[in-house]
Amino acid sequence: MLKILFCADSPNAEKWFKKISQVFAHCEVRQWQPNDTAPADYAIVWKPPAAMLEGRTDLKAIFVLGAGVDAILQLGSALPSGVPLIRLDDAGMAVQMAEYVSYALLRHFRRFDTYELHRNAKQWQCLAPNKKSEFGVGILGLGVLGQRILQAVQHFEFPVHGWSRSEKHIEGVTCYHGQQELSAFLNASRVLVCILPLTSETRHILNRATLEQLPRGAYLINVARGAHVVEQDLLELIQSGHIAGATLDVFQHEPLPADHPFWQEPRIQITPHESALSLFEQSVAQIAEKMQALEQGQTVRGVVDQSKGY
Repeated sequence: MLKILFCADSPNAEKWFKKISQVFAHCEVRQWQPNDTAPADYAIVWKPPAAMLEGRTDLKAIFVLGAGVDAILQLGSALPSGVPLIRLDDAGMAVQMAEYVSYALLRHFRRFDTYELHRNAKQWQCLAPNKKSEFGVGILGLGVLGQRILQAVQHFEFPVHGWSRSEKHIEGVTCYHGQQELSAFLNASRVLVCILPLTSETRHILNRATLEQLPRGAYLINVARGAHVVEQDLLELIQSGHIAGATLDVFQHEPLPADHPFWQEPRIQITPHESALSLFEQSVAQIAEKMQALEQGQTVRGVVDQSKGY
């Protein structure tokens, strides 16, 4: 009988544990407690403490309850050497991301954000429509989630291009890659969507120097991690008019502090890190499928390259 160890620093930890216990009813499933060093075959985690994993030599794999792995990679040497770290590669998140980005993009393109400001000022004013041909949408990050966002944006017939660390070829998309092509990508992005993994290379990638390379009047949508953005630089560029505004789902510190200046800037739309939620049914089913494949000696998707950070 397989032994599964669970630990999640999440308000939904008990719900996760209940669902995992149901799906893995044929296994021995337990919640990790301090000083628990009993054997386990697999671990299912979200933001686990270092003590849970440090020194373990028995695990066949560690499953992460999310697509982002920056939090667990911060454990560094506490992660068992040679043990595969496996993230969720969709589990219902991709379509949620596509919905969120489509809404934010269309809200800005159709000028509904400006009409909302006019409404609050009781101002009746018709605005000239934007030209779609001049509204290039740049997707910063072309993984599973980024490519699903691309598909959604293409549906509305926007010019679309993407940037990734390594070279990619996607039909109907102008693809850029590497540091040498980042400037050209930014220059072409009237709307910039950030869906990058957070690594040492991408932390603070959206700073004054890079954001100023966007066309004047550009718009930012960030659904990745708050640490990708230097918040003060973004705020100043919005206030100066170089950036028209932003829709932000993630922040350097969460929850966003009540005294944070973003709350006072009407051109910044704020949501509480909910652009794509891990869905219990799909997520646990995916983990079960992958675990069964591993037991049969097969390869699985979502294995993290820890040297790259994703």
